[in-house]
Amino acid sequence: MEEELKCPVCGSFFREPIILPCSHNICLACARNILVQTPDAESPQSSRASGSGVSDYDYLDLDKMSLYSEADSGYGSYGGFVSSPTTPCQKSPNGVRVFPPAVPQPPSQHHLLGHPSSLPPIPRNSCLTCPQCHRSLILDERGLRGFAKNRVLEGVVDRYQQSKTAALKCQLCEKSPKEATVMCEQCDVFYCDPCRLRCHPPRGPLAKHRLVPPAQGRVSRRTSPRKISTCTEHELENLSMYCVQCKMPVCYQCLEEGKHGTHEVKALGAMWKLHKGQLSQALNILSDRATEAKEFLVQLRNMVQHIQENGVEFEACLVAQCDALIDALNRRKAQLLTRVNNEHEHKLKVVRDQISHCTVKLRQTTGLMEYCLEVIKENDPSGFLQISDALIRRVHMTEGQWGKGTLTPRMTSDFDLTLDSGPLLQTIHQLDFIQMKVPSAPMLQLEECCTINNSATLSWKQPPLSTIAVDGYILELDDGNGGQFREVYVGTETICTVDGLHYNSTYMSRVKAFNASGVGQYSKTLAMQTSEIAWFTFDPASAHPDIILSNDNLTVTCNSYDDRVVMGNSGFSRGVHYWEITVDRYDNHPDPAFGVARGDVLKDVMLGKDDKAWAMYVDNNRSWFMHNNSHTNRTDGGVSEEATVGVLLDFTRGVLIFLINDEQQGPVAFEGIEGIYYPAVSLNRNVQFSQPE
Repeated sequence: MEEELKCPVCGSFFREPIILPCSHNICLACARNILVQTPDAESPQSSRASGSGVSDYDYLDLDKMSLYSEADSGYGSYGGFVSSPTTPCQKSPNGVRVFPPAVPQPPSQHHLLGHPSSLPPIPRNSCLTCPQCHRSLILDERGLRGFAKNRVLEGVVDRYQQSKTAALKCQLCEKSPKEATVMCEQCDVFYCDPCRLRCHPPRGPLAKHRLVPPAQGRVSRRTSPRKISTCTEHELENLSMYCVQCKMPVCYQCLEEGKHGTHEVKALGAMWKLHKGQLSQALNILSDRATEAKEFLVQLRNMVQHIQENGVEFEACLVAQCDALIDALNRRKAQLLTRVNNEHEHKLKVVRDQISHCTVKLRQTTGLMEYCLEVIKENDPSGFLQISDALIRRVHMTEGQWGKGTLTPRMTSDFDLTLDSGPLLQTIHQLDFIQMKVPSAPMLQLEECCTINNSATLSWKQPPLSTIAVDGYILELDDGNGGQFREVYVGTETICTVDGLHYNSTYMSRVKAFNASGVGQYSKTLAMQTSEIAWFTFDPASAHPDIILSNDNLTVTCNSYDDRVVMGNSGFSRGVHYWEITVDRYDNHPDPAFGVARGDVLKDVMLGKDDKAWAMYVDNNRSWFMHNNSHTNRTDGGVSEEATVGVLLDFTRGVLIFLINDEQQGPVAFEGIEGIYYPAVSLNRNVQFSQPE
């Protein structure tokens, strides 16, 4: 609160604050210091105003007055100042420009000035600019006395400064009173903690007393009488009324002589209470916002701590991952060096073996050559001819051993190994952060989740501030009877409709998100109740093309003379279900069939011809039960126009029963019924059926 009690010019606590027409406050002495004198020729009398004469403050007019203000700051710099124009201006603690007073001040601070009447007169055509909103105002002949004093602010400043003085002492300590810690408003006594426990225990009648801090108690004890406010224009008149249009207190003389005579006025006390109530109400709302702001600041401070902790943890994780990469690279380096050494040893071995082999052969060849040369030197023809053939063969044979490839190196000196480091370098350059955390738990959007008949629609989204990438979602439902959850949807969509659920069942549903890092937490579990009563219409999507539907799929007929099958759009697997079908038209004694079927029943034959349907087919005189083309239980009694055929599917007993005109037709038709069954009928063009609406 301290900042609210300081002057925007001097930065100190308000002293003799006055209220400017823009509702801002300023010290009286500070207002005098920032006055600016305007040229006479440019300040028409019609534009002059005072603090009390411009209660309906017109900011458009004030903008015109600001011609005498600097365009950048709004503070006066035109013409002559109240003081000498060459006198340098000062700056207050908050940067507002303060001009020295025109008349030398006494040695004491400007806050010690006496009554305004003792101040030097204000020069004509003086202009005052609000240091907060930069609105300019030309003063009239009353000068600063035309502005109302803010006694409320002055009183608040006084109480605040007193609360900062020396601590209050306990009034019950016998020797060396200790510092008071509380004050009882009912007892009007200051207590220290020992005296409060001894003399003011929190029990009995004293338990209802209100204890407050000493500073608050001191303020509440002040009984100084409230000062009577006087009118700034009529100093001898007390302010007793409130002008609603000008939003300011006025006196009776203002109503009789001033411009407030035609304005709406109300009693000052009534408006005082009204505005106090409005301010209290606004403060309550502001207090709620302040509480929210405090909680938000606590959240932000906790986030700072978490960010620091997570930063250290993440940095350690990054160092560990990079060290692991370096270790892997070093291991690969060792493996590659081993391969190079092996290649090096292999080349040396091959070359050394070839050197050894060539050395032996060369020694043998050289020996043979020397021997042959010695033989050639012999002069005995017969002796020479005895061995010459053999020597010639040996020379040719030896020469042949030095044939093609013998004098070619078996190994090159180059290493035919090139390290392919390009992809690795590219990968290193592309090394970057990816999502390392699993997604947060999704939030179910309850306003979009609903059940219709035996279908459930669920919608979800990621938390608002979550930035973790999501690759998809997994939706799970239980069996509607408190059993295990099972996956019913996996994909990227955030809304899913699940059909074919049990009627009159409560399904528990939940969803989780996943990405490359793994699967996140489940959302909150949502209970969804399916319809208590099963109902269905004929399903055009699964019907044979010859089937004709109308009346919102409640009426069915056919355009073929052959029997065609149509099923209902809801399947049943639990509970007891009964439905009726009315024969609207029955011509030429056809054999329509009624019953239940699996989802993959044949659609181009009579119902019951295959093993996927359980039916009763009937003409105008009798009926049969049929399943897998097996006819049983012929029963007298048929159908005609306007007849009603009922089907009772009871999963609790596992039976299927048929009725005609509310009477059971034959015995129990089929037993051992379990699984998912759809209502179904077969008919041709001579018949038309309808379901009751």
